[in-house]
Amino acid sequence: MTATDAPVDDRGVPSEERRRRGSPISRAALLAYLLLIVYASWFPFTGWRSNGLPLLSFMNLVKQRYWTGFDVMVNIVGYVPLGVLLVLALYPLVRGVWAALLAAIIGFLVSGTMEAVQNFLPSRVPSNLDLLTNSAGAFIGACIGPLLARGLLLEGRLNRLRQRWFAPHASQGLVLLALWPLAQIYPQSFLFGHGQVLPIISGWLSALFDEDIDLVAMLRPGPAMSVEQYWLSETIITACGMTGAALTLLCLLRRTAPRYTLVLVMIGAALFMKALASSLLFRPDNAFVWITPGAEGGFLIGLIMLAGLAFAPQLAQRRLAVVTLILSLIVVNTIPANPYFTLTLQGWVQGKFLNFNGAAQFLSLMWPFFALWFLLLPSHKLNRG
Repeated sequence: MTATDAPVDDRGVPSEERRRRGSPISRAALLAYLLLIVYASWFPFTGWRSNGLPLLSFMNLVKQRYWTGFDVMVNIVGYVPLGVLLVLALYPLVRGVWAALLAAIIGFLVSGTMEAVQNFLPSRVPSNLDLLTNSAGAFIGACIGPLLARGLLLEGRLNRLRQRWFAPHASQGLVLLALWPLAQIYPQSFLFGHGQVLPIISGWLSALFDEDIDLVAMLRPGPAMSVEQYWLSETIITACGMTGAALTLLCLLRRTAPRYTLVLVMIGAALFMKALASSLLFRPDNAFVWITPGAEGGFLIGLIMLAGLAFAPQLAQRRLAVVTLILSLIVVNTIPANPYFTLTLQGWVQGKFLNFNGAAQFLSLMWPFFALWFLLLPSHKLNRG
């Protein structure tokens, strides 16, 4: 068979050449996970200063006095996916034992970097135990990776479904959409109300200039909002946030994909994570406290919009996804915090979940901005069918 007769994908790239390039989705997932590790390790990013100790002073043989089995378990489990993703991202350039060894070394370097930088954060304490357990987790993941690489990336059923249901440019988008249900974990004022960055920026500016700065109040001067206005705002935020995420999925699907099923599965996973997080972070009886009249109305409106747009042209779906996400960002950043939600948040004790909550907050804040970046990529022009 000549090069011109070789099987090609939808972009005209020979299948064998595409295999040699490796998996874009694995590399996108690796980048996303590295960002989560960085945010979780350096959260809350305040009070940067030098403590005068050598940068690598934590790399010693002194036994840690204060540690728990929970800390050890979380540190190991948290780095296992990093080891797996490193092996998958290296495939097929580096394979087998060499891929596992290289992934384990990179995992050790990543953990060492995270611990070293914590020297400059007064709220964090670099630890040789953290370095050891994180590296052990990366090593475990690196050993698992080669067992998954070939079947998962080339010959597995998931890869066949990926080729059958999704457009060629969907790799980064699939990682992004997989993170959307996880973004529901961090407590939010409104259902699907991601990207509420102005209160965070206000806090940073207040600390920087040593005075109270409220950007939300500056953008929306006037009397306090009524209950009806809160309901209307939440309806808009819920409808636009859900519709924007679902349209991002829809514009990546082929015509033969089970569109309604995939959308409902993604939304169902997000609602499940929301209920589970509310139950664990607060109290079990708060599992469904986020089901308010505004959220119910927005959810219903979102479902109606998606039912009508499921088979719209991909270009229209992509543009509408951008519009709805921007509208949700505008509304969620220009209304004051819901007093009821603020009162509920006072019962949230982060405790040993500090790292995890930092990563969850990062997802909640940044997901819509990453989605907009992805939707505006020129790669979408390669496939509009």
